[in-house]
Amino acid sequence: MRMPFTRANIHAFGEWITSEPRSYAATRRGWLFAHRIWLLRRLSQTLVLALFLVGPWYGIWLAKGNFASSEILGVLPLADPFIFAQSLFALHKPILLAVIGVATIVALYLLVGGRVYCSWVCPVNVVTDSAYWLRDKLGLTRDRKLDRRTRIWVLVGALLASFMTGTIAWEFLNPVSLLQRGIIFGIGAGWGIIAAVFMLDLFVTRRGWCSHLCPVGAFYGLIGAQSLVRVSALQRTACTDCGACFKACPEPHVIMPALKGKGTHLILSGDCTNCGACIDSCYVDVFQYGSRLSPKHAAPEAYINAPATPSRMPAAATAAE
Repeated sequence: MRMPFTRANIHAFGEWITSEPRSYAATRRGWLFAHRIWLLRRLSQTLVLALFLVGPWYGIWLAKGNFASSEILGVLPLADPFIFAQSLFALHKPILLAVIGVATIVALYLLVGGRVYCSWVCPVNVVTDSAYWLRDKLGLTRDRKLDRRTRIWVLVGALLASFMTGTIAWEFLNPVSLLQRGIIFGIGAGWGIIAAVFMLDLFVTRRGWCSHLCPVGAFYGLIGAQSLVRVSALQRTACTDCGACFKACPEPHVIMPALKGKGTHLILSGDCTNCGACIDSCYVDVFQYGSRLSPKHAAPEAYINAPATPSRMPAAATAAE
């Protein structure tokens, strides 16, 4: 039987698809408020993926290559710095286009930085976010703790494997490349790795892949740690300690210094993905995007207008870890 298309049904559907960390903001400010940055991220990820798919599918070659190395409109080369580092370890002679492509990406990261690739570009992020959403809806609480430094060891292992084999070792396992090839060519063994990533995040550990194992994110976190654009807890004195930002954030440990500290309002950790989940989930507008160059965001309390509230650590901060 077909469900009537009514306002009540639309509201019920919106409540059903809204994850628990965003429910505070969705209830008080509306569904679109609680998902405004999330919708922009999904649009960005869809458009980037479409950029690579319209060539092999329809012969419109806006971009040639893949997420690791590409050429946009036949003019602009882009190259993943982590892939480039592996090629150097594999003793491959660098070519000029690759150097230009890496320089372009590094320059972008010095501007927008953090791990913005993970949240605004990487298609595997949709897979892991979906696993987290389903985990929330199913009420799964099992969470094996993994040391987030593991991704650094995976990164080092990939570089050593490239040196020992003379290949770009990570590309044999890279879920991003496997997902792109799977979408273009259909069924393949790579889908098994994508399924394994989904199951890891769903049944084993919260945000297991992106936050604890992926070496690409770890590498981007290192080169983007000093970037200009950051998330800022500018109105931190308005915080109600609801803990929604800690629950929504894929890297909750990055929030505490900016939200509960006395210095800069900026989230400066290289682990931050600049995903804006904290912005979406905060119904009192504590968070916004800012810049290292802005005294408004970099200074302590001088620019705060909201009334101060007792500074205490939300219980959700430790639970999210």
